[in-house]
Amino acid sequence: MKAADARGSAEARSDAAAIARQLPLRDQVLDALRARIIDGAYAPGERLTEDRLAEDFGVSRNPVREALRTAEAEGFVVVLPRRGVVVASPDETTMRDLFDVRARLEPLAARLAAERAGDADIAGLRDLLAQARTATDARDFARVAVLNSALHQRVIDIGGNVWLTTVTGSLYRHVQWAFRLGAAHRAPHSWTEHVRLVEAIAAHDADTAERLAAAHVEAAAAAALDREGSPG
Repeated sequence: MKAADARGSAEARSDAAAIARQLPLRDQVLDALRARIIDGAYAPGERLTEDRLAEDFGVSRNPVREALRTAEAEGFVVVLPRRGVVVASPDETTMRDLFDVRARLEPLAARLAAERAGDADIAGLRDLLAQARTATDARDFARVAVLNSALHQRVIDIGGNVWLTTVTGSLYRHVQWAFRLGAAHRAPHSWTEHVRLVEAIAAHDADTAERLAAAHVEAAAAAALDREGSPG
């Protein structure tokens, strides 16, 4: 067996074991499906059949079918004529819409965090930065993408606005996916921008935190949209 095949089998066994431990089954399949799409195990444009996914996750077709319906509604998969279900390919419009929302939410979240952060909050943010630095140096871009979304979500949580927290859960799964697609180029720049943002929050400088968050989203959007428009 090839190494890649062995890793794939190990992932399938791990996913199946996690699914078997918890209910509802549909939600566990959905989580595993999202994770594989976000991490690139299922690439944009790749066809996903119910039989294949049922085998990959060690479940019957029913929870797979239900999970695919939700994944389609969330924009992770699309149904194409004569091809069936395929992994979505984020296009320029999708990316622009994503960053338009981030451009409005993240500066507000950063301002609130700077106003309300305590010592434990700052320590938590700096711990995420340290982990991201290690993952970036190791070129573990799947891990960097996870930490990127975790940091943004933590900033929102620190701000304490329940409405921001409520609406951003789904958003940051897509942020993680978009980041992962261009992480090799973007990760070092993103880390530096995050360091500056966290220092502004630590200094309780709300104006600077808001400005840096806006600049960060602008830089991330430029990188993502340039990638969408470039050949290959």
